[in-house]
Amino acid sequence: MANVRHCQDRWFAGTAKVLIVLCGLLVFVMVAGLYWRSRLILSTHSWSDLLLGKSWRPLKGEFGFQPFIMGTLWITGLAMLLAVPMSLLTAVYLSEYAPRWVRKTVRPVIDVLAGIPSVVFGVWGLLVIIPWIRDRLAPALGVTSTGYCVLAGGVVLAVMVVPIIIHVVTEVLQTIPFELREASWSLGATQWETIRYVVMRKAMPGIIAAVVLGLSRAFGETMAVMMVAGNVAHSPGSVFDPGYALPALIANNYGEMMSVPFYDSALLLAALLLLGVVLIFNILARVILLRVERAVQ
Repeated sequence: MANVRHCQDRWFAGTAKVLIVLCGLLVFVMVAGLYWRSRLILSTHSWSDLLLGKSWRPLKGEFGFQPFIMGTLWITGLAMLLAVPMSLLTAVYLSEYAPRWVRKTVRPVIDVLAGIPSVVFGVWGLLVIIPWIRDRLAPALGVTSTGYCVLAGGVVLAVMVVPIIIHVVTEVLQTIPFELREASWSLGATQWETIRYVVMRKAMPGIIAAVVLGLSRAFGETMAVMMVAGNVAHSPGSVFDPGYALPALIANNYGEMMSVPFYDSALLLAALLLLGVVLIFNILARVILLRVERAVQ
């Protein structure tokens, strides 16, 4: 019997190792596949022309990705700028200040928000955010806008990201031992000082991971952004200008342009760029996490 159990343990450990290796290789397979399908456009256009080019006229052989890269950065950056402070403050309140009945009421609602399909957020943006920007905010600031702009995409995207960050940060804060809080209070620290200098410091690796998770979700979001951002292939100059994100470019054109070799190759290169940027963000986040963990220890 002992030999049988030992064999089962070895079989399970070997199977788990194989599955882990396959999961790791999946990323490299995706990168290799996208690069293989992008070779056609790379053979006729340099990386500098593709990444820095401002003209997107596929039928004339002009494939400049700068408007889409800038549109993605504008929308994602604005979304994170709005979402991160709100998420952190909400998570701190739910974890440290809110009564138990408030936590039990609010947390299921946040979990429901995290599971709503993106197209629903897009429709909400069309019905609420765009008219508000067009009829109220823009005129109040002396700006003319159709409402389909970077600001609309950023607001909708922020609302989508907030539940994810709140959920993860709240879980991280609740894993901090209560004894650390008691020790801080016993030294005369206030509750806010304890949260700021003890709890948040100890939870910093998890908070960074939550923000990166939200950033990855925001960077690759397609449907909601495509519905409200305007989708004009020009680099935005302000939050009231329309923007065109890389995921929206792929979603809008890929199915119809598969029969056009250069167009098809350019869209797959856009997918490769999107995947590459997400990988870079995650690698940088992992490096930051390691440094923060060492500093905390």
